[in-house]
Amino acid sequence: SVSELVGAVRGAVEREFADVYVEGEISNYRPADSGHLYFTLKDGDAQLRIVMWKPYARLLRFKPANGLQVIARGKLTVYEARGEMQLAAEYLEPKGAGALQVAFEQLKAKLAAEGLFDPASKKPLPAMPRRIGIVTSPRGAALQDILNILNRRHESVHILIYPAQVQGEAAAAEVSEGIRYFNSSAASGNRPDVIIIARGGGSAEDLAAFNDEGLARAIAASKIPTISAVGHETDFTIADFVADLRAPTPSAAAELVVESKQQLRENVETLHIRLGRAVRYRLMMLRNEFTGLAQHAAFAGMRDLLNRRQQKLDDLSYRMGGTQTDLLRHLRSRLDIATTRVRAHDLRRVLAGYKREVESCHGMLASVMQQRVRQEKALLEQVTARLKSLSPLNVLDRGYAMVFDAAGNIVKDVGQIVVGGDVSARVSRGSFTATVKKKEM
Repeated sequence: SVSELVGAVRGAVEREFADVYVEGEISNYRPADSGHLYFTLKDGDAQLRIVMWKPYARLLRFKPANGLQVIARGKLTVYEARGEMQLAAEYLEPKGAGALQVAFEQLKAKLAAEGLFDPASKKPLPAMPRRIGIVTSPRGAALQDILNILNRRHESVHILIYPAQVQGEAAAAEVSEGIRYFNSSAASGNRPDVIIIARGGGSAEDLAAFNDEGLARAIAASKIPTISAVGHETDFTIADFVADLRAPTPSAAAELVVESKQQLRENVETLHIRLGRAVRYRLMMLRNEFTGLAQHAAFAGMRDLLNRRQQKLDDLSYRMGGTQTDLLRHLRSRLDIATTRVRAHDLRRVLAGYKREVESCHGMLASVMQQRVRQEKALLEQVTARLKSLSPLNVLDRGYAMVFDAAGNIVKDVGQIVVGGDVSARVSRGSFTATVKKKEM
């Protein structure tokens, strides 16, 4: 049979090609709701259907896409329902670039298209933050570098530390939770003015947690300005692109976020000198201007000019008030006319008419239903009386009885009973059993 032949071919194929690698271009990529992945690998001369079951698909570091050149590893088998050869893939790797790099580029392109990297959406850092929140590992060297620099540059700044893993599967979730905590109402009394996300250098695998989509969206959703200080100067992560500012190292982040005390003091002194000079210059210019006006011949008549302008302003105000009164009177008249016209079409009056009609119909319907009920009740009483008149129980009330033989059959002929046998009788009020002593035909 077909099933036997296909099954034999499947067994031979699976034994011969139990672990193979195949290279090709992805096409007809179709992820299913069940979590399984279905696609085709093709080259210039042939194509092969690929299925990747959910447990293996969940381990992929990148998202397969049509046109991507990959290497698949798995077991060759036959899909018996269609008689098609397919590869049950257990591992998939992009050709030429690693899975982490492909995943990085895919996520970067996706978030850039959504505008998460837009410079216009970046929040400015506070000039002099009073509190600084740091999300990092409490045992890492990056935290100690930041604390040393902050203490040296300005020791009065308050430091808030949210401990989080910065490497491994749980790292992205813990860093995201730290950002959300600093933005939440739980930290409202101690909310920082800026957040530093810090980690020392490492390999691409070590920094993979900072290429997580969930962490990127948590950074973008932060109402507090964020600084990404992950890895070395040559390391770039998705967090660097989403954050409001990227620092090449954790130490650089500490230097960027807080201005040194000495530099701040010098800036304040410079501003104080410039302010004094500006005030003295402005006073000198005003003194000269006042002296010139006092000496001018028209200065004496300035008050009269102001009074005339004030009188003209009062006149215009009065005329404008009268015009507004006339306009309001005209508008009120038009409103009264419109109200009169609308009143004829008042929805409440129309609804009241409908309501009266409904109530009238309701009363008529209730009267008809009551009459019909009375008629049906009288008919029922007549039928009941006739039924009672035909009931054999009424005959028993006149002194008669219904006699049944030993088998329970009603006795209509004395031939049904025998002398010495038992019979039962039903009278108007109860029943009894008797023994036949004699019978007469």
